[in-house]
This record gives sequence, C-alpha cells and structure tokens, in this order.
Amino acid sequence: MASQMFLDALPKAEGLLPKWQLIVATMAIFNTFQNFLTLKLTRRLYAGVLPASITALQARTFAVWTLTSAVVRGYAAYNIHNKTIYDMALFTYLIAFGHFSSELLIFRTCKINMPVLSPIIVSTVTLVWMLQQYEFYVKA
Repeated sequence: MASQMFLDALPKAEGLLPKWQLIVATMAIFNTFQNFLTLKLTRRLYAGVLPASITALQARTFAVWTLTSAVVRGYAAYNIHNKTIYDMALFTYLIAFGHFSSELLIFRTCKINMPVLSPIIVSTVTLVWMLQQYEFYVKA
C-alpha cells in the first residue's frame, strides 16, 4: 500500500530524467534545512576561508537560493515536456556549476573535497544529460 502510494507520487513522464530531477530537488530541500539550522556543513563546503567568514546570513541566503532551485527542479520533474520549465531547470544547473566551480577555481573559497565535488558532478552530469535529451523531452 505505502509502496504503491510512493510509486503513484513519482513523475509519470517516460525516462529517468524526471525522476532524477525529483531526487535532486529532494536533496536540495535537505540542504535548505541544514543551511537554515546550522553552519556545520556550509563550513565544510567553503573550507578555503576562515570559519568566521561563513555567517548565518550567508547560509540563509544560500538556503533561499537552494530552495528556489529545488522548486524549479521539482516543477521540471512533473512538467518535463514544458520548454520554459525545462529551460529554467537547465539554467539552475548552469548557475550551480558556475557558482561552485568559480568558488573552487577563481575565488579559492573551497577546497577539493566531497562537499564541493558533489554539486559540481551533479550539475555537470545533469547539464550534459538535459542537453542530450532536450529534443526528446521538449518537442517544440
């Protein structure tokens, strides 16, 4: 019964990309809560600066951005054939890639560790996946 409810709640569109969008959106919601509640994980991410540089204000701002991207990606999971929503989701990954790679390579506020590699890998893989599958999902 519970497993059927879970399956009924999954995106209905064909392929794995809609389900992946939902997984990433769900992980982003977790990240949002942790940014609102503690600085511990955020300090692990931005390990290239003094811990005092990472403030509650910065973490809350990051939480709001993360929640915004989660909403867009969640909408994309259930509306994967909508060109506008697909494009918006694509841009959230491009922005995430730009942010994390610039913090690592340009601003040097991050060190190479799992907290920074994870969003770089997820954003890169998803960007490539979405670009390759664009015509399949967006029949414009």
